[in-house]
Amino acid sequence: MNEFQRLTRALLGEGVVAGKMFGKDALKYESKAIACLLADTMGFKVGRDSEAMRTAMAYPGAALFDPSGQGRPFRDWVSVPESSIAHWETLVRAALTAAIEAEDEPKEA
Repeated sequence: MNEFQRLTRALLGEGVVAGKMFGKDALKYESKAIACLLADTMGFKVGRDSEAMRTAMAYPGAALFDPSGQGRPFRDWVSVPESSIAHWETLVRAALTAAIEAEDEPKEA
């Protein structure tokens, strides 16, 4: 079983489902993408000012997630290569936490 499938199964009971983002495999919570598999990297929406972002950016090969490959990265997303696959579950859980916290924030009028 590949890591994406393992993570999908691990998070099923927490409201996370597999889906698509830009035609790529993604994990979604409440229909919003929290992780996206792109070639041999996984992008995680952990939040630009989060501790998870700071930690992940220190992993070898990590960068801001740029799914278009045209120099327009998503600032709330970090891309972590397969060489750091051991950290993917921690990062997807941080992305889920960020999504849940964002959902709990009051909406501006």
